[in-house]
Amino acid sequence: MTNPFPGMNPYLEDRALWNDFHASVVIYIRNALQPHLRPRYVARVEERVYLEFAEREIVPDVALFRRRRPDSEGGGGVAVLERECDAPIVLQVEEVPHTETFVQIFDRQDNMRLVTVIEVLSPSNKEAHSDGRALYLRKQREILRSEVNLVEIDLLRGGEHTLAVPHKLLQANAPNGWHYLVSVNCWFERAVYYLYPRTVRERLPVIPIPLLPDDKPAKLDVQAVVEQCYVDGAYADTIDYRRDPPPPAFSEDDARWIDALLREKGLR
Repeated sequence: MTNPFPGMNPYLEDRALWNDFHASVVIYIRNALQPHLRPRYVARVEERVYLEFAEREIVPDVALFRRRRPDSEGGGGVAVLERECDAPIVLQVEEVPHTETFVQIFDRQDNMRLVTVIEVLSPSNKEAHSDGRALYLRKQREILRSEVNLVEIDLLRGGEHTLAVPHKLLQANAPNGWHYLVSVNCWFERAVYYLYPRTVRERLPVIPIPLLPDDKPAKLDVQAVVEQCYVDGAYADTIDYRRDPPPPAFSEDDARWIDALLREKGLR
């Protein structure tokens, strides 16, 4: 079954599906671009890993507050509670590794010089005060200070604005709003952003992927990538379209449109 939506399928934003979908999108972007880049350029999937600390409250184990009282015969003795300390709240801290993949384009003629980075944002990149967001923004700043092109693809409605383009400037120039956003920024015209705002009702764009200034940009059909991911991921077999899409909630008008679309497709 093909994607029932004309553009991004909001059900794919579900955390239960997102990691698989995100990994596929990155791979398929690499695959779609490769024939248009060769022979001078080559696209590679790269990854960054960071740790987040997961905390959970647990019930104190009273054994931690016991000690053994030696008996007169040298045996184990009887366990008694230490009375000097009050019972604490105990937090168990676990390091949870996260891996994020992205696409990099290299110039084979210039000792594999990095030319373009293509990022597909993840929920952790958009979570306020998260380690994933801090790392992403740091890498973003590094790219913007270098001679490397930056393409950012945001297929998530929730979270903080994270793309490099200033949010106030974006709101002023896209007054009708958007659910999904693609930004293309070239290092040789750093102050210019090529933006592609899209709602759930619209097809995702075909975008230019900038290379070096003397070369024509490659083209990437973002919608075609999403369509291929949807089919190959067999998401139609697991998505329950009778329920609402994952949050944040759509406007009443968009929710009615989604309901009508899914009823027309026989999914509700």
